[in-house]
Amino acid sequence: MDRLDIADADWTGVSPRYVWPELIGWIVTGLVAAGATMLFWFFEQWWAYALTAAVVVAFALVAAFTPRRVRSIRYQLREDDLLLRKGVMFVRFVAVPYGRMQLIDINRGPVVRALGLSDLKFVTAAASSGVTIPGVPAADADALRDRLVGLAESRRAGL
Repeated sequence: MDRLDIADADWTGVSPRYVWPELIGWIVTGLVAAGATMLFWFFEQWWAYALTAAVVVAFALVAAFTPRRVRSIRYQLREDDLLLRKGVMFVRFVAVPYGRMQLIDINRGPVVRALGLSDLKFVTAAASSGVTIPGVPAADADALRDRLVGLAESRRAGL
């Protein structure tokens, strides 16, 4: 397979249940931001109310597009690397070579754990790479971690 040929690839998506932790996070953030703008209401000016309304509308739009954004998170295990795709309007592809993987960490926060999900975080030889696959079912995350650790060890042994 050509390394740049990603259009016909077989992608694996994250769990649809991952929408809930994302929605909860955006809603809580939106409520806090809207509450902070309410402090300006003491000025009793039209712009203070407009600011709060704009914050509420902005966070409502983000929350409305969250399910589509979660559906866009996909990953693929290729011959030499793991390819991660994120984004709807601004699509980001990240390729993590197996031989560069140093640590594969499984994170399970309280909301994600309650839904039976996990986040896989990859630590690589590059200091600035913060690659995470969120919303992977817990059993799949353990199996995927074990498989990737095996691939990483075999690739590093060949270096």
